[in-house]
Amino acid sequence: MVQGETEYETIIVEKERGRARITLNRPEKLNALSRQLQAELRQALWDADRDTRVHSVILRGAGRSFCAGYDLTPERTLAGESKTEANPYADVYRKSQTFDDDVWRMEEAQRDRMTIFDMHKPVIGQVHGFCVAGGTDLVFLCDIVIAAEDARIGFPPVRAMGGPPAHMWTYHVGPQWAKYMLLTGEFVTGSEAEKIGLVWKAVPGARLTETVEELADRMAMIHPDLLAGNKRSVNMALELMGARTMQRFAAEQDARMHTSPGMDDWRTRNREQGLKEALAWRDGRFASPEQRREWQQEHWPEGPRS
Repeated sequence: MVQGETEYETIIVEKERGRARITLNRPEKLNALSRQLQAELRQALWDADRDTRVHSVILRGAGRSFCAGYDLTPERTLAGESKTEANPYADVYRKSQTFDDDVWRMEEAQRDRMTIFDMHKPVIGQVHGFCVAGGTDLVFLCDIVIAAEDARIGFPPVRAMGGPPAHMWTYHVGPQWAKYMLLTGEFVTGSEAEKIGLVWKAVPGARLTETVEELADRMAMIHPDLLAGNKRSVNMALELMGARTMQRFAAEQDARMHTSPGMDDWRTRNREQGLKEALAWRDGRFASPEQRREWQQEHWPEGPRS
């Protein structure tokens, strides 16, 4: 937090030498995205964009990971709602009532995220540890992403819970890799992400901060008007390729997938067994070839057909 400026509870903001560092600061939750964090991030990003001393923004995470996704733990009850047997998810972020309610809530969060895309100053994403689900929704809106070589990047909720409500995947890596990531929920390392174009560069973890700061040093030598003009030219090209329309469509597709029987299975397990067990059910069968075979034998006992 900068002296004399806004105090935040879930992020840390530092400004110096032409850059604003915004750090997601819920390390005990691996920086899972609560609604409060997303709202504070939006405010801090617009503040940095407004500040004439700032040429670029660095977006990073405190602790062991960049971001473990959206916070799925009970946090608060929305106005006018109460937790009942008939409505057990009333106090869980990103719950589902009607289809339109679900879309509305995701578009509300989307407006916060799109600040990264819409603001004039460039944003550098700094990824270490896990960058999962909602973490990818954030970081792939950044203008340039640098990752630690051993970072783990993926969207495993596609296995049982829906799809990314933000979609920059195809624009970064093309349809084949986008489909692989979103049809399997598998992870790639930072090194692999560099090879397929998901991040600009992957470096050893010990050099991550140094590499990001070097890039910010270069941007600090360029007038913000020029940085803004060139960022906005590239982003306009993305918009002409449908990138902005795609974000709204992705949110609606995610809401549609929330009505799937697969999501009902997830909700039931989460309600009855808890979040940890539900995540283990979602991802455990993908962990190794042996576990995949065990799952197939249980669900397809007749074996392959000729």
